[in-house]
Amino acid sequence: MGQDGQQPTERDALMSRFTRPDQTFPALTSAEIERIRHFGELRTYPDGELLFETAKPGPGMFVILKGHVAITQRDGLGHVTPIIDQGPGQFLAELGQLSGRPALVDGRAEGDVEVLLIPPDRLRALLVAEAELGERIMRALILRRVSLIQGGVGGPVLIGPSNSAGVVRLQGFLTRNGQPHHLLDADSERDAAEVIARYSPKPEDWPLVVTADGRVLRNPSEIELGRAIGMIGGAKDDRIYDVAIVGCGPAGLATAVYAASEGLSVAVVDTRAFGGQAGASARIENYLGFPTGISGQALAGRAFTQAQKFGAEIMIPMSVKSLDCSRRAGTFALALDCGDTLRSRAVVVASGARYRRPEIANLDTFEGRGVWYWASPVEARLCAGEEVALVGAGNSAGQAAVFLSGHAKKVLMIIRGGGLGASMSRYLIERIEATPNIELMFNTEITALEGDEASLLRRIRWKSRLSSDEDFADIRNLFLFVGADPATGWLDGCGVTLDRGGFVVTGAQSEQNLGRLVAPLETSVPGVYAVGDVRSGSVKRVGGAIGEGAQVVASLHGYLGDAAKPAL
Repeated sequence: MGQDGQQPTERDALMSRFTRPDQTFPALTSAEIERIRHFGELRTYPDGELLFETAKPGPGMFVILKGHVAITQRDGLGHVTPIIDQGPGQFLAELGQLSGRPALVDGRAEGDVEVLLIPPDRLRALLVAEAELGERIMRALILRRVSLIQGGVGGPVLIGPSNSAGVVRLQGFLTRNGQPHHLLDADSERDAAEVIARYSPKPEDWPLVVTADGRVLRNPSEIELGRAIGMIGGAKDDRIYDVAIVGCGPAGLATAVYAASEGLSVAVVDTRAFGGQAGASARIENYLGFPTGISGQALAGRAFTQAQKFGAEIMIPMSVKSLDCSRRAGTFALALDCGDTLRSRAVVVASGARYRRPEIANLDTFEGRGVWYWASPVEARLCAGEEVALVGAGNSAGQAAVFLSGHAKKVLMIIRGGGLGASMSRYLIERIEATPNIELMFNTEITALEGDEASLLRRIRWKSRLSSDEDFADIRNLFLFVGADPATGWLDGCGVTLDRGGFVVTGAQSEQNLGRLVAPLETSVPGVYAVGDVRSGSVKRVGGAIGEGAQVVASLHGYLGDAAKPAL
């Protein structure tokens, strides 16, 4: 029965699918609507007209004044699924409308509808100006995106074997970027079989990806897929940002949040996903304010949403090929892999570091086919009930080992040194020692990888560094968290000084800065700063990266203020 003993309605049945329906679909009072009326404009739609459409840029947030709007999901295979019916006092939007991204669902008028349309820039202004109301709206936008992800509603359809390298790669990419999607098994799904019969994919074509507008992509790259589903566009050649941030890990996100919240125009570029290496951490338990821990994905996701709330423009996946520091017309120029040029008055290098590839003869053969450089739920699914191996001794390796132990039968943790104390937090060491299905193998290194005819990993070999002992195990999944190399190749030739390891030198460490007063995070090029793991001498911790991201904003204000002063 529904409220007051009445029979449940179709809307009641739809609402029951959501874990927190009252917060996901709240109703605004008449007084609240009046407070936000000046942020939008009145629009009317006749019966049956679409207010917004799947795969097309959303115009913003709609507040319903009269009538009803049916929200449905439509995928590229032609399936239409009811999600919810919204009426007077309710608002239509999800996180994508903060930046005008393509809609993930359809919204169709049922009868004549009158709404208040609040475009993305005015929506962001509303969230900041109306703190209490903005908090309720923001919570609803986040919960709606979470519901779409958990329900596999909206976004692209992946078709292919669940354990294929391409499926795992693209699932990881979409998951880490908070993009809804779902996977169809070609062996059991009729729709998948029909698509396969039509396109006759070869093994290298897996997965086929069907976008919401019906296009079919064959094993696309992350950038190709990102473009196809509207995650990114090119840079606007005529726009000059106050600051361009290269890297969307904790340091880059912190810089974006604090800079954008203080009125600077901000562009953020990252080649893969928000969160960086920290975004792949299963649980971070030593970050201030989270005594029970928080996953790297959740922490980075909150920061990513904050940055968009304050108007930062985030381009993922997008790579920077080079940086031109000649400052023609007072700006830096970043050449992007799409062929566009991003221009800004200042640059923050937050490109982080990537896990090192050990010197194993045929390692590249098995990358994405049993060898992984992060441990997310996607990879954990492949390890259920099996023995896995993990190489590394830092915090990221420890977090991954604990996470995988909850899925795998056994985790062999292979450590080149004689202990963990020098590189891992004590709480993680204790957690690992208390986990019965984690086996520590000190003073050991992998010597060879073996696979089958399909180039899938099947066995690893290792030896002791203290004796001639060698051994092997039938292992199908190997996780590597071995050291880190800085992602600074794009800085070649721009004048930014690097240390012997390739990390960016800042402050008084740089010989070019001798004799002039410089900010601690400024590089050898005025106006270019470095924060987080990419910076020489950084502490390589999430808290340190976030602190540097916040700290650098004061220096940005000083530099931009001085640059704007007229010459005497």
